[in-house]
Amino acid sequence: MPTEQALYFVLSAVLILVGLAGTVVPVLPGVPLVFAGMLLAAWADHFQHVGTFTLVVLGVLSLLALAIDFVAGLLGAKRVGASPHAIWGAMIGTIVGLFFALPGLIFGPFLGAVAGELLVGSRLGRAAHVGVSTWLGLLFGTLAKIALCFTMLGVFALAFVFG
Repeated sequence: MPTEQALYFVLSAVLILVGLAGTVVPVLPGVPLVFAGMLLAAWADHFQHVGTFTLVVLGVLSLLALAIDFVAGLLGAKRVGASPHAIWGAMIGTIVGLFFALPGLIFGPFLGAVAGELLVGSRLGRAAHVGVSTWLGLLFGTLAKIALCFTMLGVFALAFVFG
């Protein structure tokens, strides 16, 4: 294997690993990085093992993961009638939570949604209910995104090994 090709494979592995981390860390574009890493590996291999069909399947899975991630938090919030302030609060809480490691990532969206709902005059009990529902939506969206990324890895590995 030429040195240049090996570097492309290393770069694709780094993209995939950073992308997997990005499925949990909201600032990183996880799914697109995973897909980019797989596309780079396929290109570095001159598409000998991973061809058009597999790349289309991986692209569809990527789009599905992005759509689920976007919709899940909104559905959790909208299901209980959250205000737009609560949804914005959850997004801001997620970003602020990044600075407080794992506890911030867990509690940031919840606290942001609660704060947003309180800003529009909701009672504490209602705001907490909205916060929990928003948080659960985000959690299930993240779990689905992680599952789809690992499905993408499985599809890619099967195509690379048996393609």
